[in-house]
Amino acid sequence: MNQIIRIGIDTSKSVFVLHGVDAAEQPVLRRKLRRGQVLGLFGKLEPTKIGIEACGAAHHWARELTALGHEVVLLPPQYVKAYVKRNKNDAADAEAICEAMSRPTMRFVPVKTTDQQAALMLAGRRDGLIRRRTQLSNTIRGYAAEFGLIAAKGLDKIAPLLGRIAADNDLPELAKELFADYGREYTALGKHIMKIEAKLMAWHKNSELSRRLAELPTIGPIGASMLTMKVTDPHAFGSGRDFSAWIGLTPKDHSTAGKMRLGVITRAGDEALRSTLVAGATAVIQQVRRGRGNPTPWLADLVRRKAPKLAAVALANKMARIAWKLMVSGERYDRQRAAGRFVPPTSRVAPSSRRQGRFAPPAAVAVGQP
Repeated sequence: MNQIIRIGIDTSKSVFVLHGVDAAEQPVLRRKLRRGQVLGLFGKLEPTKIGIEACGAAHHWARELTALGHEVVLLPPQYVKAYVKRNKNDAADAEAICEAMSRPTMRFVPVKTTDQQAALMLAGRRDGLIRRRTQLSNTIRGYAAEFGLIAAKGLDKIAPLLGRIAADNDLPELAKELFADYGREYTALGKHIMKIEAKLMAWHKNSELSRRLAELPTIGPIGASMLTMKVTDPHAFGSGRDFSAWIGLTPKDHSTAGKMRLGVITRAGDEALRSTLVAGATAVIQQVRRGRGNPTPWLADLVRRKAPKLAAVALANKMARIAWKLMVSGERYDRQRAAGRFVPPTSRVAPSSRRQGRFAPPAAVAVGQP
């Protein structure tokens, strides 16, 4: 067999399909393996470059194959799809992976360690419990409305509602029993969430990077922890704009013939991370609209010109870029420098070339040495 320079693996729960090529880009390896045969085969091969789609268990196999001396890269599935020829099957997918990983402009997913994946489990557990609590509170509110008992929105309104239900003598006993069961489950969920959040806070306090990121105005301990957990290699991004695009906070581009057409944000990337950043920005925007806090001139002007949701996304976009700068530079956020970098609109471009009421935001990098 000729020297293999590259192998693409299409993985599944129990079947693995391999496609390897030599230096002349000719296929020299086409095999289907069971799960238990994978490590045995690659243990006998000379160290080579291996590509796997970033899907379920991909990080596990990347760590295992790296331990055998191979160089493993993980490819986003959407980038591999363009290289699938005609019909889709396991062999075609493996060949597409092998071809896609050879492209010089291909982007790869950093391999996560076991500690990083354990931390992500902690964040995922919290998200799942919060979704369940929201679902349960809506269930209680909806059933109560069927009996004429209405409660305002908010988690703090559920306990008083359950108290009113327990004291209502007109409700059937069966309904009261079921509401009481829902109430016990709701209380248990709240206690469980508090325990998970305590573990998450302990993780945050033990991470120097997470503590630095939490100094940004719109990012709290939860957002800082998620950024630290999910962004394993910030140097993989060439700029803050690339990082923001990865999260999905940049506008869709559908330009042609020299005409620029920008739409809504792409919503690409990690939904939980993006929603956390936007939620933090929304909280800051609400405080500014109420006349609280000490916003920078750029933020005050943004809130004055834009609708709250648009302003929140714009602020989240800017904070994401600053967060990337902090991650790659090791610096701390400097609020004074952030305010000092504001340049009045009239000094940026001539009035004749500026659209009325619109101008570019100041530079996103607002950091300083610790």
